[in-house]
Amino acid sequence: MGTPWSADPYSDALVTGRGPLFLRRTDGWLLPLEVERWCARADAVDLAVLGHCEGAVLDVGCGPGRLVAELAARGRTALGIDVSEAAVAHTVRFGGQALRRSVFEPLPGEGRWGTALLLDGNVGIGGDPAALLRRMSQLLVRGGLLVAETLLDVDVDERVSVRIVRAADPRSAVGPAFPWARLGSPALLRYAERAGWRPDGQWTAGGRSFVALRNRSDRRDRSRSSAAEPPNSTAVISSQRARNPSPERPVADR
Repeated sequence: MGTPWSADPYSDALVTGRGPLFLRRTDGWLLPLEVERWCARADAVDLAVLGHCEGAVLDVGCGPGRLVAELAARGRTALGIDVSEAAVAHTVRFGGQALRRSVFEPLPGEGRWGTALLLDGNVGIGGDPAALLRRMSQLLVRGGLLVAETLLDVDVDERVSVRIVRAADPRSAVGPAFPWARLGSPALLRYAERAGWRPDGQWTAGGRSFVALRNRSDRRDRSRSSAAEPPNSTAVISSQRARNPSPERPVADR
């Protein structure tokens, strides 16, 4: 059984650029996935978010890669990671660099990224916000910036099990169940405070809500290789490019 985001309906949706597609909770509640927006170029709200980015940027759960591609077009060092092969392939076709990798696996440049992004609901990755925030702290430089998208105008702290389903028949599950989380800004800020982050901004735009956080960890608990390449080194990006001789093939490193 494959990874959840490698399920055929999700891959097919990224290829066609169209939904509808949903996450289905065990009680039948459906969360729409904004496939069309994700597969389009970065919009005005996205561009405003990217305006906050500092240094090299790691987009966690990059999806079809609109943000990574936009940063690359601006000459910025950026890398997307996603567990979906189709998402990574789409990112590369868009002009961005990406790895097929979970955020909880070893990544290039750990502890050296200037900014990390958790947008489009990706604050829910793993279903454990505390663990995800700890991991994000390991990836960033000291004082690095995390920009996370949260639920708009609600104080929700929900850990659930979900499956990807087709809109045509939402009763039929596709792929395995996997843990997910849904957070409003107040809940994220509570987790962040306990994890040693400090707030650096909060805003809404285009019906979306964002929180910026600063890493203030002393990083003494980090275990990363002294040979890890800094994300602002062209070696990180060129190493991914070397694995992708054809624009039709995803950059993959399992």
